Amino acid sequence: MMTHQLLAPLSGLSSDLLSALPTFSSIFYVGLAAFFSLWAMRRFSSHPRNLPYPPGPPSKSFILGNAADLSDSKLWFPMVNWASIYGPIMYFRSLNKHIIVLNTEEDATELLEKRSSIFSDRSYFPLIDLVGWTFSTPFKHYGSEWQRHRRFLQQMFRAGALVQYRGVQIEKVNDMMHSIYEAPEDFMTHVKTYSTAIVMSAMYGYKVSPKDDYFTQLAEDAMVVLSVSSYPGASIVNILPFLRYLPSWFPGAGFHRTAKVGLNTVTRMQDVPYKYVQDNMAAGTALPSFVSENIENCKTEDDHKLLKAIAATGYAGGADTTTASIIAFIHAMAEFPEVQRKAQEEIDRVIGHDKLVTFEDEASLPYIHAICREVFRWRPVTPLGNFHASIAEDVYKGYYIPKGTTIIPNIWAMSRNSEKYKDPERFDPDRFFTESGELNKDDVNYTFGFGRRICPGRHMAFATVWLAIASTLSAFDIRPSKDASGKNDPLKVEYSGGMISHPLPFECSIAPRSERMKQLLIDLNNNRM
Repeated sequence: MMTHQLLAPLSGLSSDLLSALPTFSSIFYVGLAAFFSLWAMRRFSSHPRNLPYPPGPPSKSFILGNAADLSDSKLWFPMVNWASIYGPIMYFRSLNKHIIVLNTEEDATELLEKRSSIFSDRSYFPLIDLVGWTFSTPFKHYGSEWQRHRRFLQQMFRAGALVQYRGVQIEKVNDMMHSIYEAPEDFMTHVKTYSTAIVMSAMYGYKVSPKDDYFTQLAEDAMVVLSVSSYPGASIVNILPFLRYLPSWFPGAGFHRTAKVGLNTVTRMQDVPYKYVQDNMAAGTALPSFVSENIENCKTEDDHKLLKAIAATGYAGGADTTTASIIAFIHAMAEFPEVQRKAQEEIDRVIGHDKLVTFEDEASLPYIHAICREVFRWRPVTPLGNFHASIAEDVYKGYYIPKGTTIIPNIWAMSRNSEKYKDPERFDPDRFFTESGELNKDDVNYTFGFGRRICPGRHMAFATVWLAIASTLSAFDIRPSKDASGKNDPLKVEYSGGMISHPLPFECSIAPRSERMKQLLIDLNNNRM
């Protein structure tokens, strides 16, 4: 199923919450509203410690609180505006759900890392359950099963283990470079193939086809399902969780029907590549991979279920997020040509003009490293991070945090901290250098999350993005497209909403930097034939 076909039935998942509220005209909803009105009055009028909640936007409804605000799929924008009014720690309510937003690294580090024993659970959104994404590590509740997931992923993607993936990363980046040379207008497809090919090789020993690959499309479709399901206002059921228990024919419960479409896609995304490995192992043709190396240790159905879930977590999540970052880099180079020129000057000075970049060059290319950091800061892939939840009540800076509170680390606000980042909307890698010309200590690690729920594949992601950026800059010039008169077309790039923010399709010019580089790109294809 192609992504645009998938989005049509899923469009109901991300419809404006306000348009769904008229279904409350039935007697059933009126009765529920009255019940929750009395219940909320008792629950939120006081609490045992008699301490204040953090400041926040005024409630728009006595019953629903700020639920209507949560319908925005790009919630990080209004949240940044709220932060300018209410400060770095904000509180609001959606029906019976307490929500606290952390707008600074310092507060997020204090709660989500230093107090991780309290703040490492996941926030509950029923739609994620209904579309089947609770198999995945980020959406597991804090406990023994989640810990098993994390151990596997940390072992596989720890910094010291990355050398085993360098061969496939080099192979796939060379494929991407030649594909961009042959069809630069399809650069987004080529980047997607590169990111997916690395993860699919590592997880399943599968070689991705350059075009129209089934597994690549399946991962993209599954991530679309996740992105339109996992923000608070994605559906009325995320605001009113009790609605999940209504039958699909009941007024206002149409989300059940649309969620089935997503569930089918997400289930196939887990099952199909896993069966691919099983079939190849039976035939004696399986290539080394995470699944093939661990499947023989599976003694029970639960063991297979665990292995399948961990592999699918890396397969879908790893490919999708790195793709978004690399395409954001291409956007930045087209919009900020002075950065591109400076990066290419460094590459030419260190590497020369007769070869492409490899990992051995990384330490000698600090400006390329700074560009990677700036990509993650300038366009964080998950602008609101991974939602956490508290398993016990707590007090922080004199504010009361109830048990079960959803904690949102506002990565977008952190990346727009004007005290730390001058002119934060500008793409400026120089912000990561000290006055003496060395890289500073700001590794933008906050863009990968916090505490026990930090992305376990962050080292792999950085290496994959670094290689793509360095290779692309060494080989190509990236510029805005030109109109019929030869003038640059205005470059206006939009980004999607939802949990994961992608650059939407845009046009630019990508061409080899020289005739010598053109020949190197042609040779890449000859060498792989």
